Amino acid sequence: MATWAIGDVHGCFRTLEALIERIDLDLSRDRLWMVGDLVNRGPSSLEVLRWARALGDEMGDRFQVVLGNHDLHLIARQLGLASARPRDTLEEVLTAADGPDLVEWLRRRPFIHFGGAGDGDFVLVHAGLLPGWSPRDATVAASRLERQLQGPDPECLLHSRSDRALAAFTRVRMLDPEAGFHDYSGAPEAAPAGLTPWFEVEPRGCPGHTAVTGHWAALGTRLGRDLIALDSGCVWGRRLTAVRLEDRRVAQKRVADRL
Repeated sequence: MATWAIGDVHGCFRTLEALIERIDLDLSRDRLWMVGDLVNRGPSSLEVLRWARALGDEMGDRFQVVLGNHDLHLIARQLGLASARPRDTLEEVLTAADGPDLVEWLRRRPFIHFGGAGDGDFVLVHAGLLPGWSPRDATVAASRLERQLQGPDPECLLHSRSDRALAAFTRVRMLDPEAGFHDYSGAPEAAPAGLTPWFEVEPRGCPGHTAVTGHWAALGTRLGRDLIALDSGCVWGRRLTAVRLEDRRVAQKRVADRL
């Protein structure tokens, strides 16, 4: 049994299909973890969601998807709580007959997932973790957000820019000296003075766990002791990346979708 983690798909379904074929995923035994941002900006978000829901039905708990910021944007648009942004490619989902069911499936995904693979302990999250968080802290925070998102009044959550847990799970890249969030999204080596990547701020969140993340295309694919970063910029014309967690084998596929 292998545990594969795949980076931000962003609606690039043809590339995803090719990568799944390359890693030779065994649907009867393997596990597959997705770091979120299944949708938007690429051309085939509807196909990605249909694929994901069907795979979840087939694989059960061996298939895990955590929520990213673009997934939340789709949910907000489906609920009438957000308007289109200039680079959105979500209309096919929003007008499909099965679109509401697919978005409801997405709305039921978690913000974080813990699991073991080989000799390691891993935490799957779209963007990152708050400094000092224990695994219990992160789990409690995620559970609170999931209850809000899945409840009768998700508007406050979907419009929030101040909830630190939500920002950590779905948007964090750099932190300032007071551990405040900064919107810098470029390469960390070129960041303004005083900013630090969230995963270098001590004490690290969820110590003893390797964070498996996406969200940060300018960071690219990075395999460190406590970090596996998987957003290799597929929707920007680069690659989609998978890593086998047991031995950190990397598999990549150049974008095959027309962007």
